[in-house]
Amino acid sequence: MSYQTITVEKPPTGIGLVWLNRPDVRNAFNDTMIGEIITAFRELDADAAVRAVVLAGRGPAFCAGADLNWMKQMAGYSFEQNYADALGLATMLRTVHTVKKPTVARVHGHAFAGGMGLVAACDIAVAAHSAEFCLSEAKLGLTPATISPYVIAATGARTAYRYMLTAERFTAAEAYRIGLVQELAPDEELDATINQILGHLVAGGPAAQAATKDMIRAVAGRPLTDDLVADTATRIAAARASDEGQEGIRSFLEKRKPAWVKEAAPVKTARKRGK
Repeated sequence: MSYQTITVEKPPTGIGLVWLNRPDVRNAFNDTMIGEIITAFRELDADAAVRAVVLAGRGPAFCAGADLNWMKQMAGYSFEQNYADALGLATMLRTVHTVKKPTVARVHGHAFAGGMGLVAACDIAVAAHSAEFCLSEAKLGLTPATISPYVIAATGARTAYRYMLTAERFTAAEAYRIGLVQELAPDEELDATINQILGHLVAGGPAAQAATKDMIRAVAGRPLTDDLVADTATRIAAARASDEGQEGIRSFLEKRKPAWVKEAAPVKTARKRGK
């Protein structure tokens, strides 16, 4: 499929790359980009050859949030038009968050507002040391509503109060401290760090990873009740009885790699050329 605001790569070794491709506006998104991200992630999720998806940004930034020209249009919208528009953004974030494949955010430069929401919606986030973050909505008289479920899940409510209310910028080191990103890397080692993580991801069973993502969403925040204990027992019993579970156990006992293991394709970028 041909895209206007993103590019999608599917190397033969199974890593899908979604590049936000509006570098002249620091990959700020508009309604076109929102729709294209939804389509790309759904197509990659449906492709059995894709083992994981990396979300990255071309140019000097990951994503600066909403495009200013798009925001100017919204100023004249009715409530109903604004609701439909916001629902599109919320759908994009939910699509990224709920795909069955593992997702990795490759963060450099600015990750502001909705861009920070995209980071939080991914399963794993790796940031360059020079990356900066900001929940800037309050300074515009707005709220970070659609991104809030993902940011709060990543950072906790206490931290969200500070950065959603102050709308101050913070560093990659602070993003790591509060749990928004799980790994930091020198700028020149960002892709090598991500490739190392991808190597671990492609070693896992694809069905097991999809089931694990579903399990995390189902278990997080629930009290430890008899129903939860029964649910977790049901999940592991199903995994053990599955074809993939049986292959994983056999390969372990036979001291060989399971059938699903292939080499991960390295993430490639033009950052060394100043992009």
